[in-house]
Amino acid sequence: MVKWMREIFIFFFLAIFSKAIGSYPFWRTRRATDRLNERLTWQLAVEANKVRGWRTVPAHCLHHIETYMTGGQYEQDVNYVVEQIQNYVAEVTVDEDAMDAWILDVDDTCVPNILYYKRKKYGCEPYDPWGFKAWAMKAECPEIPALLGLFQKLVDSGFKVFLITGRDEETLATATIDNLHSQGFMGYKRVIFRTEAFKGECSGNRTFKLPSPMYCVP
Repeated sequence: MVKWMREIFIFFFLAIFSKAIGSYPFWRTRRATDRLNERLTWQLAVEANKVRGWRTVPAHCLHHIETYMTGGQYEQDVNYVVEQIQNYVAEVTVDEDAMDAWILDVDDTCVPNILYYKRKKYGCEPYDPWGFKAWAMKAECPEIPALLGLFQKLVDSGFKVFLITGRDEETLATATIDNLHSQGFMGYKRVIFRTEAFKGECSGNRTFKLPSPMYCVP
């Protein structure tokens, strides 16, 4: 009888102990991992162009994006990629025919719109074309230091640098060029804007391409 009671007590104690230190921590860790995996899965699907017609970033991705953009990882990724590009440029001999060209995007490549998108919860709120236009008209986008350095190296190396943007030429050309010049982007061959004939060619969806979030502006 005593042996039987002791076995029951041991079994009961092990069951309580297992639940206290095993089951709940495992459940909690699994839930946290699941949330992280959901964000990474959505990010991968968008980058692979498998998520069609999306209008906003899922709300559960907000903290993930904000941390990436403001926590230092974005800057580190940009600097690393630029370093690889500069190593490549250093090995290229520019021909004397002046036909060697390089194309750089404007938005979130040369100059970031992070201050604007921070107010829009990094894409978790629907795209606001009028709000973005008002922001661009201020011509207050700072330079991305690593990209400005790359741009200057390309120009100094003899490349014809073309800057391209989805911004509307009629309404935003002057403000955009003023913004670029104020941040040191001078010496390029041409800035190519979206003209009336090409409006709507971007399908209206915003897409993210690491390490820089590229927003396709309709």
